[in-house]
Amino acid sequence: MILFLFSRFQEEVLNLPLAGIEAVLSSDDLQVASEDAVYDFVLKWARIHYPKLEDRRGILGSRLGRLIRFPYMTCRKLKKVLSCNDFDPDLTTKVVLEALFFKAETPYRQRSLTAEEASGSHRRFVERAYKYRPVKVVEFEVPHQQCIVYLDLKREECGHLFPSGRVYSQAFHLGGQGFFLSAHCNMDQQSSFHCFGLFLGMQEKGSVSFAVEYEFAARSKPSDDYVSKYKGNYTFTGGKAVGYRNLFGIPWTTFMGDESPCFINGILHLRAELTIRS
Repeated sequence: MILFLFSRFQEEVLNLPLAGIEAVLSSDDLQVASEDAVYDFVLKWARIHYPKLEDRRGILGSRLGRLIRFPYMTCRKLKKVLSCNDFDPDLTTKVVLEALFFKAETPYRQRSLTAEEASGSHRRFVERAYKYRPVKVVEFEVPHQQCIVYLDLKREECGHLFPSGRVYSQAFHLGGQGFFLSAHCNMDQQSSFHCFGLFLGMQEKGSVSFAVEYEFAARSKPSDDYVSKYKGNYTFTGGKAVGYRNLFGIPWTTFMGDESPCFINGILHLRAELTIRS
């Protein structure tokens, strides 16, 4: 597996030639924080090696832009893509619309993956080995500031959490503040067995503090519908987190078992709803 952290080796990577950059960005096993980091790096590299805007737009449109996996970027970053002068405007509109359809519509996602696999084209719809798991976010402003966050985890990802691991989501925003979800394997304090927990954290940022209503839900067999698992109120301050250590109320062995009601086609579907009330 390729371990490639832009933050650690940025100077070395920025000196790579175009062919080297293409080889790195083509890998599904590229381990980075998120696709947002890939996008930022590509722009930085292109601005250094192609200082003229016309040349830069040409290389991004014909070569490097195809290697950025826009469907896995956050919506906040996609908004910035639309206003980025380094790309041809028609191209940015196309890739952002494509990314949003991929995020929002399961049939579109399945068709895109199937078509790409059949054609052997660039794997822009394939997820990399991200440090922070991608999420889908729906935001509302009225009648209250609210966001609904969807986090999907593969069964094998959950299996790797045992006995005390955790996985973090990409950041999402509510009320101008960044939040994240974290899934844990931990010990149930009352029953002393391993279990699956889900937590909501706020990114540390000064002395910001506000109250949030939150609810965790998960899709479960046999109905396949989202079922509420835990809800509460919490006043967040920078770096704090809240959650439930045993989200499904079952031991880890039952959670991961072949007859587990928690996985649907090998995927654990989690949802968090956050609301700020004035």
